[in-house]
Formats: sequence, C-alpha cells, structure tokens
Amino acid sequence: MEFRNALLPFKIFSVNDIRKAFPSFDSKRLNEWQHKGYVQKIINKWWRFTEIPLAEQLQYRVSNVLLQPSYVSLETALSFYQFIPEAVYSIEAITTVKTISYASPAGNYHYHAIKPAYFFGYSIQFWDRLPLLMAEPEKAILDYLYLGSQLNKPEDLQALRLNKDAINETIKWEKLELYSRIFESPTLNKRIRLFKKIHLHVTTA
Repeated sequence: MEFRNALLPFKIFSVNDIRKAFPSFDSKRLNEWQHKGYVQKIINKWWRFTEIPLAEQLQYRVSNVLLQPSYVSLETALSFYQFIPEAVYSIEAITTVKTISYASPAGNYHYHAIKPAYFFGYSIQFWDRLPLLMAEPEKAILDYLYLGSQLNKPEDLQALRLNKDAINETIKWEKLELYSRIFESPTLNKRIRLFKKIHLHVTTA
C-alpha cells in the first residue's frame, strides 16, 4: 500500500521512479504483484497499475514516456480530433530518436523518426494533472501528409474519408501554411494542395 500510494498518481512508473522513492526496493516484488494482478509490465523497465483502466489517455501517456522525446500524432491524433471515422488500434507518435515499434499488453506503439527541425507543433493536454504531448491539429495533418509516401493521387486522399466539418471547425489554415514552410518540401506542398482540393474543395494555385 505504501508503494501504491507513492506511485499511483503517476499511473505508470519506471524502475528508476521506484528507486527514487524506495532506494532499497526488491524488484522481485514487481513479479509477485504482477502475478496477483496488481501491476502489469508494459515493456523494458516500465510498469502500470492494473486498477487504472487502459483508456486512450493512459495509452497516450505511455506513448509519451516509452520513447522520449515524442508526441502523439498521425492517425492517432487525427482520430483524437475526430478527423477520421475509424478507431485507431495502435498509438502513432513522432520522435527524433529512431523509427521503432513496441508491442505490449498495454497496447501497440509506433514511433516515426523525423528531423529535429520538424519536431514542433505539439501541445500539452492534461489528463488527471499528467501532461500528454499531442500534435496540434495542423501538425497532425502535416505529419501524416509528409510521412505518407502513398498519398500521391486523388484516390489516395479520398480513401481517408476525412470529416470535413470537423476539419473546417478546427483547422487554422494560416497556421498550417506557416508550419508547412518549415519543411521546405515540394512533395509535401503538392500533397497539401491535393488535400485541399480533394477534401475541402479549396481552389489552389
């Protein structure tokens, strides 16, 4: 109970977190508590309390801490903003470290590496006083278009079935344009023009 009371507010915890709170902690207790169903190993040195439901917010938090720096983006962020109708079965994130995937009892997590110069455009969403790093709506779209090597024809973008109403209510097009200039990518600019034409019926030059 002492262990639970100290670390429960963090929802998930690492071996390093344990050592800070309990320097003489015997790691064998974790395996015992997992056998009893109190905790669950995520990956490597990360654990979670099973009494906390494995909701989307918890998975966002897990994604943020398993690989740092990172922020939730791509299909996961598009679903978060209700831009796409499909449920997302893995958490997609952007990082500057490496492209890697983790499969765990607490969900599947995919990280897509980009240049440090493109690591921007995320905000902090708070869940039960814990920070969640989430791509801004405009950046989520740009990340998706930038990394979407298959998005080069009208039918590719039409297949996304984006929610036009949600996009028009949320997206700040001036910000999207400003962010897109940082990439300095002709291919991305082409996809943005196609994106507007196909999904938003915006006339572009």
